Amino acid sequence: MQETKEKQEIVLVNRETVENKIYNIRGQKVMLDFELAEIYGYETRRFNEQVKNNIEKFDEDFMFKLTRSEVENLMSKKSTSSWGGRRKLPYAFTEQGIYMLMTVLKGDLAVQQSKALIRTFKQMKDYIIENQNLIGEREYLQLSMQVSDNIRTTMELRSDLNEVEEQMAEVMDNLSNVVTHSELSEVMNEFGEPHIKRGYLVLNGQPFMADLAYYEIYSQAKATIFIIDNYIGLKTLELLISCKRGIDITIFSDNLAKGLRKNVYNDFCKEYPKLNINIKQTGGIFHDRYIIIDYDTDNEKIFHCGASSKDAGSRVTSILEVLDTINYHPMIDGLLNNKSLILS
Repeated sequence: MQETKEKQEIVLVNRETVENKIYNIRGQKVMLDFELAEIYGYETRRFNEQVKNNIEKFDEDFMFKLTRSEVENLMSKKSTSSWGGRRKLPYAFTEQGIYMLMTVLKGDLAVQQSKALIRTFKQMKDYIIENQNLIGEREYLQLSMQVSDNIRTTMELRSDLNEVEEQMAEVMDNLSNVVTHSELSEVMNEFGEPHIKRGYLVLNGQPFMADLAYYEIYSQAKATIFIIDNYIGLKTLELLISCKRGIDITIFSDNLAKGLRKNVYNDFCKEYPKLNINIKQTGGIFHDRYIIIDYDTDNEKIFHCGASSKDAGSRVTSILEVLDTINYHPMIDGLLNNKSLILS
């Protein structure tokens, strides 16, 4: 699946250009196939071929074909001749469908434009969240996990920290949204040798960058991951997608506020059978959150988290690696004896 070889000017994706391509049809905000094709550098025919080749990903609430009257109504309101000469009725993509497109369209230009769309939607006051109530819980579960897959795949393509920082700068407004160890050396020099990341600081309103921090931490595990967090939800599970196959994952939580439901947990486990996830109680005595990687091995690492992973980035968040891990062993040994948590 490659972009069309025809030479054409790349569409600049920003708030103004995207807003001009968003229409309100059937009570939903949508973008049309031929304008999305232009953004992604495809002929409309080739664009729709890629969609049809992956049609199982596009349910009716992700994509639908306009009627002739809907097209005529839009043309009467849009003061442009760019729609002229179209023989076929266009397809409309909801915001969920647009995010699903990012999993279908491949190539350097597609990646570039997808990043630009993500950034633009964020600038437009989290466009995807505005219409969350228009889809059901299970459909949102499917979409959320697919988007997490995209982020994980992007992470895997990066060879080192410098590349991560450079490419993420294209998605966010500036790289200073995430402060790494090297930038905090004056106040965090106890974290270890230079260039070894011992902590993450994610500023207010940066959930995407918080996700990257969790992906990086979880991807280090070779055998086990323990998560201690009394406030869990779907996002807690999504962030584990970056784990290697065969990792044993235990979440210790009392599930306060009932953020994680049994049916959501079961759906996630069916979607990702490679992840071996168990949930145990914390016993009502924990306030802080922790991540323990490869407990009681040479690769053991413990991170102290300032917020629940499901909320990280919504406010200023820090994740710091603990150096005196041995002091935490009695606490962890006690947790391992706790009973399983029964979700409702």
